[in-house]
Amino acid sequence: MLFFTEYLAKKRKSILTFILFSAIFCVSFILYRLPIAAVWYPAFICALIGLVILLLDARKAYHKHRRLRELLALSSELLTNFPETVTWEDEDYQAIVRMLRDEQLRRANRSEERFSEMIDYYTLWAHQIKTPIASMRLQLQNDDTEPSKRLLEDLFRIEQYVEMVLCYLRLDSSSTDYVFRQITPDDIIKQAVKKYAAVFIRRKISLRYEATELPVTTDEKWLLFVIEQVLSNSLKYTPPGGMITVGFEPGNILYIRDNGIGIAPDDLPRIFEKGYTGKTGRTDMKASGIGLYLCRRICKNLGHVITAESTPDQGTVIRIDLAQNHPEVE
Repeated sequence: MLFFTEYLAKKRKSILTFILFSAIFCVSFILYRLPIAAVWYPAFICALIGLVILLLDARKAYHKHRRLRELLALSSELLTNFPETVTWEDEDYQAIVRMLRDEQLRRANRSEERFSEMIDYYTLWAHQIKTPIASMRLQLQNDDTEPSKRLLEDLFRIEQYVEMVLCYLRLDSSSTDYVFRQITPDDIIKQAVKKYAAVFIRRKISLRYEATELPVTTDEKWLLFVIEQVLSNSLKYTPPGGMITVGFEPGNILYIRDNGIGIAPDDLPRIFEKGYTGKTGRTDMKASGIGLYLCRRICKNLGHVITAESTPDQGTVIRIDLAQNHPEVE
């Protein structure tokens, strides 16, 4: 009904023109003192014929409108089966749409090629930079001095940033591989803790680990990256002599809790946003605003849910709900 009302509104000029012409004939017959019925009867017949034509045209216009609405829901690549053209105007509009579609496809292909080249370049760079990093690590490990230990810790952070770059590149790559299988999260957590063992020892931070044997379905490599990022943040903002606790809550929820400086209430809702560092990050200039953003993206792809809870000057707890597993691979 709404469509027919709008259709009549668009045809109002033609309808008013017909009424105007009929009125002119009536006035002319009245002025010449001719029978008015000679006008009314043909006008009535013409009105009936016009109404039939109008209804048929409205039906055709409705099917055309419905087809166009279906095309509107499709991507530009699928815009091929257009409705039959009726006027020159229809042909012109369809030609414009085809031209814009082809141009958009060309631009998308060029953009994809440039993006692929950029991914290949930075992936190669990230792998090549690992060679001098490994060489520096071997040299520094042979020198058991305090400056060498500090340099080793800085080198460890560089390695983390390289891994973060690789992860960032792979997230938007069409070749990203997710291998979902049932595993025990203890194995992943032990790998992450072992990687940061030297940092725990150097900063004199205690670790309390509550193991679990509950199996979860996830991708081991990507979940390991998430746990490493959360542990890295906890170590970064926990003062020497502090404690980090890793364990599980009912419902197979992994938590990593620290008693560090915490997160300001205003910053807490935004810590998973890309590039957001918050008050703490702006103060010490150590935060990149990428780590937790990547964690949220990865957890979403794995079908897990990551949340944060924090109290300033008391600590932060990050929870990863491993029970939920509805992957949304991007």
